[in-house]
Amino acid sequence: MSSSTVDPTLHASATAPAAGEPRSLRDAAARWWADVKGGELGALPILVGMVIIVVVFQSQNANFLTAGNFLNLVIQAAGIMTIAMGVVFVLLLGEIDLSVGFVSGVGGAIAALLTLPGGHWEFAGVPAIAVVLVVGLLIGTLNGLLFTKVGIPSFVVTLAGLLAWNGAVLVLIGDQGTVVIQSRTIIDLANGFISPAASWILVAVGIAGYAWSQLARRRTRTRKGLPVDPASLVALRIGALAVALIAAVWVANEDRGVPYVVLMLAALFVVGSWVLTRSRFGRHVMAIGGNIEAARRAGIPVDRVRIACFAIASMMATLGGVVLASRLTSVDTGAGGGTILLYSIAAAVIGGTSLFGGRGSIRAAVLGAIVIASIDNGLGLLGLASGTKFIITGLVLLAAVTVDSVARRNLAGSGRA
Repeated sequence: MSSSTVDPTLHASATAPAAGEPRSLRDAAARWWADVKGGELGALPILVGMVIIVVVFQSQNANFLTAGNFLNLVIQAAGIMTIAMGVVFVLLLGEIDLSVGFVSGVGGAIAALLTLPGGHWEFAGVPAIAVVLVVGLLIGTLNGLLFTKVGIPSFVVTLAGLLAWNGAVLVLIGDQGTVVIQSRTIIDLANGFISPAASWILVAVGIAGYAWSQLARRRTRTRKGLPVDPASLVALRIGALAVALIAAVWVANEDRGVPYVVLMLAALFVVGSWVLTRSRFGRHVMAIGGNIEAARRAGIPVDRVRIACFAIASMMATLGGVVLASRLTSVDTGAGGGTILLYSIAAAVIGGTSLFGGRGSIRAAVLGAIVIASIDNGLGLLGLASGTKFIITGLVLLAAVTVDSVARRNLAGSGRA
């Protein structure tokens, strides 16, 4: 059929909004509310929780919302946030990785030892971090192989790893007790700051990049005749991101500036989100977490994907260990212990990643880590004991899991699960 004889209704059907597709901000808001009532809560619970946390702590201590404390909170959350981003991949499968805490300790210890002047393997900062990432990749691959090929439950494999890598940290640190990091690059990761001018340039690049990705996606979907959000909603998203970034950088520049580690977190967020939402690998992860048997029958290489997810989790854990070591500028025999494991898993769950698999995002890890760091920071400002912090954090985790369970029940009731 020549172009002159094309049925005009075909073009109309490709460009006109489909039935139920929002045509305006009002339609989009109505659809969002219908989703919430049906159990699709998204980030709503965590945002409500953040507002409550900010109001409560600011009313009790006026220092909570100061620029200096804002930076302390971000740096405090960076290590847990990095580890939690990797944990999300394993949780999306409906599995668990209990070894990430001490794997992070191994990462920090190796980075510190590799950069010691006069050591057997004296590396500069960046090559040392690269070696640490390879070690994390190998540890995670081993976990994945034992889980998928040998058939040992992930709980048992990673529980054994928790003990083994705790021992590895003790062996690596040895009699030294504490290893002080000598690399300026690694120390600056959590303790260095970008100049104000550079931070504003990066904000402009970030807003422009987000706007370009949103508009390009909209053009692509329109060209293929797929439903698209109204232009006003896209503009609202871009404007909201711009306001948030400008406000954050303005507050940071009121004190020491934007930390280098924020750039690393932003890069991990963009890459991780793209992998989970736009790549074939991400779709396979979601499919396996939703229904593993259906995924297998659909031809998805289930074992390969599951091994890759464990590898990503351990690699991110070692990188998180480097961030934690950078913040303290040293590594001791307790590296990777304490609350790191619990906070990393709790961050992903509190942010909205389902323990049942198939539902979650990198954004969940970021929001959850900010909530945990805010509670820890706020209770510290109030001078409360560690026991109180654990009780409150535990209650927040319990509330998050309860919300997830109720949401799943509502989804099943509305036929969306």
